[in-house]
Amino acid sequence: MVKTIDMQTIRHLNLFENVTRVNTRFCLKYDNGIIFCVPKSLVLKAVGRDGENIRKISMITKRRVKIIAKPRGIEDVKYFIGSVISPITFKNIDVRGNEIIITAGGIQNKAALLGRNKQRFLDLQRVVRDFFEKELRIV
Repeated sequence: MVKTIDMQTIRHLNLFENVTRVNTRFCLKYDNGIIFCVPKSLVLKAVGRDGENIRKISMITKRRVKIIAKPRGIEDVKYFIGSVISPITFKNIDVRGNEIIITAGGIQNKAALLGRNKQRFLDLQRVVRDFFEKELRIV
């Protein structure tokens, strides 16, 4: 999971740590939003009372912010991808060899997963490659 971190990501991570008092090194960009991954036991602390930490970070960065649990392994792939792409739903996720296959269900779900000019798909593909070191396919 070696990934190059740019200055903007470092700024986001520092802001997150200053506001929430939770240390993390996982900051993702997906669908013009920012997603922070923290250990499952620290999610409630990071969110804050009534989501006040999320609102603070969102007001400062002027972007949507999500805080989700960091996956512990390939067994958490369904929950993790579901958290990243929510509120979009999918029918099923299969892990076959070196590939993760998402079955979208309907044509609208598939279109929502792909996004305009495949931007959401490319973002999700980068996230899956960073966390699980596998390729992503949507059917």
